[in-house]
Amino acid sequence: MQAEDARYLKRRVRSSGLDVHPTERALVVQYEVEATILGELGDPMVGDRKECQKIIRLKSLNSHTDIASLARKVVEECRLIHPSKLLEVEQLLYYLQNRKNDKPEKHQLSTRNLTQYAGVELDEEASISSIEEYVELLYEDIPEKVRGATLILHLARNPDNLEELMQNKTALGALARVLREDWKQSVDLATTIIYVFFHFSSFSQFHGLVTHYKMGALCMNIVEHELKRYDLWQEELQKKQKANILQNQTAKKECEKSLKKYQSLLVKQEQLLKVALFLLLNLAEDTRTELKMRNKNIVSMLVKILERHGEEVLVLAVAFLKKLSIFLENKNDMAEMQVVQRLALLVPCDSLELQNTTLRLLLNLSFDTGLRSQMVQAGLIPKLSSLLADEGQRQLSMFILYHISVDDRFKSMFAYTDCIPQIMKMVFECGEDRMDTELISFCINLAANKRNAQVICEGNGLKMLMKRALKLKDTLMMKMIRNLSQHDGPTKSLFIDYVGDLAAQISEEEAEEFVIECLGTLANLTVADLDWELVLKEYHLVPYLKDRLKPGSAEDDLILEVVIMIGTIAMDDAGAAMLAEAGVIPDLIQLLNAQQEDDEFVCQIVFVFYQMVFHQVTRDIIIRDTQAPAYLVDLMHDKNAEIRKVCDNTLDIVAECDEAWGRRIQSEKFRWHNSQWLEMVESQQLDSAGEPYVFGDDPGNGDPFLDSEDMILERPDLFYGAGTHRTGAWYRGCKLLRATPPTSSLTRLSPPHFPKRHVWGKLNVRPARNTVAVILHHG
Repeated sequence: MQAEDARYLKRRVRSSGLDVHPTERALVVQYEVEATILGELGDPMVGDRKECQKIIRLKSLNSHTDIASLARKVVEECRLIHPSKLLEVEQLLYYLQNRKNDKPEKHQLSTRNLTQYAGVELDEEASISSIEEYVELLYEDIPEKVRGATLILHLARNPDNLEELMQNKTALGALARVLREDWKQSVDLATTIIYVFFHFSSFSQFHGLVTHYKMGALCMNIVEHELKRYDLWQEELQKKQKANILQNQTAKKECEKSLKKYQSLLVKQEQLLKVALFLLLNLAEDTRTELKMRNKNIVSMLVKILERHGEEVLVLAVAFLKKLSIFLENKNDMAEMQVVQRLALLVPCDSLELQNTTLRLLLNLSFDTGLRSQMVQAGLIPKLSSLLADEGQRQLSMFILYHISVDDRFKSMFAYTDCIPQIMKMVFECGEDRMDTELISFCINLAANKRNAQVICEGNGLKMLMKRALKLKDTLMMKMIRNLSQHDGPTKSLFIDYVGDLAAQISEEEAEEFVIECLGTLANLTVADLDWELVLKEYHLVPYLKDRLKPGSAEDDLILEVVIMIGTIAMDDAGAAMLAEAGVIPDLIQLLNAQQEDDEFVCQIVFVFYQMVFHQVTRDIIIRDTQAPAYLVDLMHDKNAEIRKVCDNTLDIVAECDEAWGRRIQSEKFRWHNSQWLEMVESQQLDSAGEPYVFGDDPGNGDPFLDSEDMILERPDLFYGAGTHRTGAWYRGCKLLRATPPTSSLTRLSPPHFPKRHVWGKLNVRPARNTVAVILHHG
């Protein structure tokens, strides 16, 4: 359009908003540009509107800046801000001046460092209008290519130029071509071009552009090649250093020269690796792109980079691994490459950002049992325990240690570090405030180990914990105390002073969850010196315990804890007698019928009977006045091994103290052990064909193989209810009796011939003639 036709174009700029930059000390001005083409009569014909923004960076802003003067200067120099908004500008500047500098995330810090790279030094300023000239330089020799790429990089550093650069496909295509062809010839050239595309990758809307030019695949090839070069440099340097020991002064100078050259090359290489890794990290926002990277072995490259010493490269590598670690396949790859051992070398370190990022990666990996084991082997428990004193690293360190403490085999290792004193200090610093769930959960895990419990209870540890738990009615704290009380030895005796405090909490007024933990703590106090009768009377616990034994009176967890506590009280003569006289045993039998499918309930109730048969008074009540022995006989062959064991021990005591029950128990055991053989004999006798033989070929033989007068089935005192037990049981101690018909018969069996201890075996009937396996009990 010519100058004389300018009256037909109308352009209007309107400011639409003013705000602060989210991460930088800068103001963001939002404005609209409206362009309209007018007709000859001034009527609008074609119009377009575009939203734009301008960033005003305030490099001189600090805590001593005069806000009023700076605001006036900003309004004067920026035409987009109307003078009427001077007060608003002052308020925003005041906010920026006092805004706390949050700890930068990995992207923020790394971006700041990356943008400081300006390529080679230039004596000219880049201009977007000269882009075509810069592209022409990309077709010259390497120095000119570096100069052209650097000028384009200066343009790309300004986000306002990215959209215009994106439209210039010639420039971007030339940059991509030069990088593909010449990246091995010049590190500076490769670094500069990748930086250009890195600025595009910092914005999600440009990721398609970066992917179009295949920058991701090219960067991975570059990273892989540079890692191999690094290994070669290391090998050459080591060879020269070894040779230097035996050489003269000239050789030493040559070695020093090689070392300086190696260090300069290393600086350039790390700059290249840094920008390449960050570009890949930006592109990995798309999980499909991330999967392609994994298929090209990105995990192996990143783990290899952990051997280097450059802080910025290490931060990027660890941050990239952290992002990848949330996927199972990547986590498994890291485990195979022993990543934990390499990360352990970075804890602790001087760089707070590197340490923080490393801890976050370790936290992700600590969800895996095998990797937790590797962390312990790498010595991370004492290292992480020392970080608990640092408030900035405390939370992440505690999370990792909590995951490690989940495994019982590692709990004892915490007792030999500074972990427990630090944790106890954190607990007491909470005062009456709500404690973090992670902290108290960690304490609960630590308290489950005996040695840890002793360290926790040292000094006034237990006293302070008990005081807090009882005052605040803290259920989780009481759970920790319950874990402490389960360990035998000096720790358990410390709880005698708090029996009254715990017993006072057992009432209907208290929260059920808190009462459960108090009951569990008291149930753990199997101390001989404790007078349970006095405790029951002093705090009126018998009615409460008896009422809670009724099925459905409370939650199963509470009822189970009541049963366990009764089992502990039953160890005391007077306490057991007091419970028995109150009618607790019939209530337990009723509860046993209601909870017969729950092995835990059954085992604990049977254990109460086991404790009570030790005492004369309660034993007589159980045998004469209750059906407890009958239930024990019925449970003697339960599928649960623990229940069978407790039943056998209890019945042995009953059998020794009561002759009638002793015979009945012995007969029941005999019937159970020989049930298959007895059922077989009975079935043969009552065969529908009327054959009176167990085995035999000659039905006409007048002398039967077994005489009816010798049959054990005619001994009602020997067993009863044949055929009521399941078949297929296993036995030991089979004895073969070979009979010679028709005169011989099977030896008659009777209970007095067998000792009390029986041997299990398997019934086996052999097909051979006149041979039958008979189960015999023998010592």
